[in-house]
Amino acid sequence: MNHISLPDQAGHFDAFGGRYVPEALIAALNQLEAEFDRASLEPAFWQELDELRRNYSGRPTPLTEVPKFAQHCGRARIFLKREDLNHTGSHKINNVLGQALLTRRMGKTRVIAETGAGQHGVATATAAALLGMECRVYMGRVDTDRQALNVARMQLLGAEVVAVESGSQTLKDAMNEAMRDWVASVDNTHYLIGTVGGPHPFPKMVREFQRVISTEIKAQVRERFDRLPDAVAACVGGGSNAIGTFADFIDEPEVALYGFEAGGDGVETGRHAASIQGGSIGVLHGMRTYILQDADGQTMESHSISAGLDYPGVGPEHAWLAATGRAHYEAVTDTEAMAAFQLLCRTEGIMPAIESAHALAGVIRLGQRLAVEQPHAEPLIVACLSGRGDKDVDTAITYFGLPGHPDLYTGGVA
Repeated sequence: MNHISLPDQAGHFDAFGGRYVPEALIAALNQLEAEFDRASLEPAFWQELDELRRNYSGRPTPLTEVPKFAQHCGRARIFLKREDLNHTGSHKINNVLGQALLTRRMGKTRVIAETGAGQHGVATATAAALLGMECRVYMGRVDTDRQALNVARMQLLGAEVVAVESGSQTLKDAMNEAMRDWVASVDNTHYLIGTVGGPHPFPKMVREFQRVISTEIKAQVRERFDRLPDAVAACVGGGSNAIGTFADFIDEPEVALYGFEAGGDGVETGRHAASIQGGSIGVLHGMRTYILQDADGQTMESHSISAGLDYPGVGPEHAWLAATGRAHYEAVTDTEAMAAFQLLCRTEGIMPAIESAHALAGVIRLGQRLAVEQPHAEPLIVACLSGRGDKDVDTAITYFGLPGHPDLYTGGVA
């Protein structure tokens, strides 16, 4: 099936995607789909969004070569697409600004969101403040504890943050609560989903708002090298930064696509969040896709050191890309990701989000593998640095066993 035609009118990516939602949400999804389709055809909508991206968010983001980091990646030249330099610190703002404009066009005054690492929550709270909307963000209790900085940022921006106590108290449960809220408040509320998941039209719509990542990569690489990259790579939880990185290259077969899932303690241990590598086809949060489930079809708890990747499903377009073989997906363990996190910090002076560190670890593995398979090649690989690591400092302190906090009086360590 030709990618350009996907999803079909019912929101299917071949066997994946669709709408599996309560009847009460069908009208809201139809309204959203119609508004997105109308807006997509209006140059004025894209001009307003482009104005916000350039003069509020800070696009285009740079493409940074990291030669000292690349010394660990065989003979590959490694470039980072710096989504961490966006306003609010991640790629999430790309999609949020687009959906916030649609919310205003639909005449709704309230947005809700779910968030794991807090990056999508902060971006949503930011857009709500900018456009004068009420905002509530659902977040698992475990994630509010490990991402306290982003909780405070959301509150300072005027959002109400609801800590979800049910289930595993992580992203899956936050999404369940947001769905319940939306069913009860759909008349004045838009559910601003942050990933390429959920019911149609969210996977298509979020892809189009994140497409700017690959559009810029293609133009920047062509300007510098007069060709396309050999491969692009990104971390995959739900998959929004990855689909943005892939979108303009899906129909360019000479460019390899690599997605790196959260392997946690290792797929073989069962403690992971690698839905493609370790899951099976099922239904979750309104979509048919690869999910982590038991023999009875019950959703299993996921595990990752990264709150942003700690989710037991993946966007349906990624499921389709994996099933057709167009994109390659591999699992990266917590240990590998944290080693890459530390390596980028110390070789290039760039602190990545732990989510992004999964892509960096995958690129190290990919570069070393290509050096064996193609010993005379010098592949050009672009990895998406989806977010910055400020929010993950407490996790890194604990993981690396750092001795304490700076002493403001002596300059030493308390």
